[in-house]
Amino acid sequence: MPGRFCPKCGTALSMIAGATPVMAMPAPVPVANAGLTENAAAALCYLGGLITGILFLVIAPYNQNPRIKFHAIQSILFNLVWTLAWFVLIPMGMLLPSALSLLLSLFSLLLWGGGVCLWLFLMWKAYQGQTLSLPVIGAVARQQAGK
Repeated sequence: MPGRFCPKCGTALSMIAGATPVMAMPAPVPVANAGLTENAAAALCYLGGLITGILFLVIAPYNQNPRIKFHAIQSILFNLVWTLAWFVLIPMGMLLPSALSLLLSLFSLLLWGGGVCLWLFLMWKAYQGQTLSLPVIGAVARQQAGK
C-alpha cells in the first residue's frame, strides 16, 4: 500500500501487523526565518507608497535592516514629492489662461505617466536586489537609513 495510512480504514500502517510503509515521509522541518525576503520587503516598500513605506519603518525585523530602511524612506519621499507636484499643478491650471492651461495639463499627464513608470521601475529594481538612488531623494534616504 502506498503511503502511511490504509486507504480503506485510515489506520496507520505501523499499527497493522506485519505491514511496512513503502515510502517513509520525512518529518517537516520548521521554518527558522518566517517572513519576507529582503528583496521582497524592499519592493513592497514601494507598493503602497506612503503606507507601506511607513509600515516597513515601524515593523520590527525590517526596520533594523539598512537596505529596507533606505527603500522605505525613499518610497515615502518619492510619494510626497509626487503628490506635492500634483497639488502645485492643479491650482496653477485653474489660474492660467486656457492656452497655457492646456500645456500645463499635458505636462501633468507627462508627470503622472513618468511617475508611474518610475514607481514601477523602483519596485522592480528593489526586487532584483539593486539599489536605485534618486538624485536628491536618494541622498536624503541614504543618510536617514544610516547607509
